[in-house]
Amino acid sequence: QVQLVESGGDSVQSGGSLRLSCAGSGDTISGYSMGWFRQASGKEREGVASISRASTTKYADSVKGRFTISRDNVKNTLHLQMNNLQPEDTAMYYCAAASTRLLGWLPLSAGLYGYWGQGNQVTVSL
Repeated sequence: QVQLVESGGDSVQSGGSLRLSCAGSGDTISGYSMGWFRQASGKEREGVASISRASTTKYADSVKGRFTISRDNVKNTLHLQMNNLQPEDTAMYYCAAASTRLLGWLPLSAGLYGYWGQGNQVTVSL
């Protein structure tokens, strides 16, 4: 089983950038589809981006062109580069892993992920 720990959350002004990281331990992330999710106060958790074992990617419409998900299987790390951040991006961000044999699987539904990090707060102010 993989354990996940996020880092990189912070408070920034609108238009700023942040890079979230998610370090895996206990297992190699190469055997998992990986994803980033976020949950704003009073809202449901939503999928932000996912990356398959083959490193293909999928994004929520709200972040396309601004966020980039990437993975480094050698360093066992997942990243989310977030540019042009807006106040509506304010949320707790979680990384997640889904064990799969499929190289191209790109789930963005939280229910399909079995392993989660503890979350990292991102706050964007005007």
